[in-house]
Amino acid sequence: MNIILLHGSWHGAWCWHKVVPHLQAAGHHIHVPDLPAHGRNWRFARGRTRLAHMASHVCEILDRLETPALLVAHSRGGIVASTVAEMRPQALHGTAYLAAYLLRNNERVADYFRKDKDSLVRSNIRINKLTLTDSLREEAYQPALYADCSDADVALARSLLTPEPLLPALTRLRLSERNYGRVLRHYIELTQDRAVTLALQRSMVAHSPCQTVSSIEASHSAYFSKPRELADAISTIAATASAINTRSAT
Repeated sequence: MNIILLHGSWHGAWCWHKVVPHLQAAGHHIHVPDLPAHGRNWRFARGRTRLAHMASHVCEILDRLETPALLVAHSRGGIVASTVAEMRPQALHGTAYLAAYLLRNNERVADYFRKDKDSLVRSNIRINKLTLTDSLREEAYQPALYADCSDADVALARSLLTPEPLLPALTRLRLSERNYGRVLRHYIELTQDRAVTLALQRSMVAHSPCQTVSSIEASHSAYFSKPRELADAISTIAATASAINTRSAT
């Protein structure tokens, strides 16, 4: 199956480097883009980058594929996945949210972010009004994002993290039952997450029920600390999504 992996805030395609080989070994075709103003392209547009730009970039990938894909999104990447589901429902086997923002129509990340009072990101975020970006205080990197990760993983991330365009988090989603609502949702909880807390994850799932919900005992960056377990969870979702779509087509 085609699987597209979407990174979250401040990261890029690089954060999936441990997971990709496991998914490829399972026979999947993996696509790992840098979203606009992230990764190698982080200086491009920066604060002027909007949610629509990110979603359109993913839609371009989908449009080049011959068969539908499973979209896997981490953290703030969840709003990109939901927007893509609204724009290209026919091109998706499903969306899988990895400790990601799973929002409803007319909701925005900023509102949920304020409610997550136990999040270490919430208390350590810095807003740059001149560049319209946000970033995390360096001293919060490990406790907030990489609590169970190796020193090498933290050092890699520290060298590659970039400012995050602010406007997408302020954008209210426009989702319809006709499009977004027809794409099956799956959720992977990260039970030790101190960025998007487990309480917030479960609250979002309660408001937007998913086809499957699974859990990994890991902090916010399970792609570093539990790559094989994460790949297995994604492969299980891919198999479920394929079976459901096969039954629907017959």
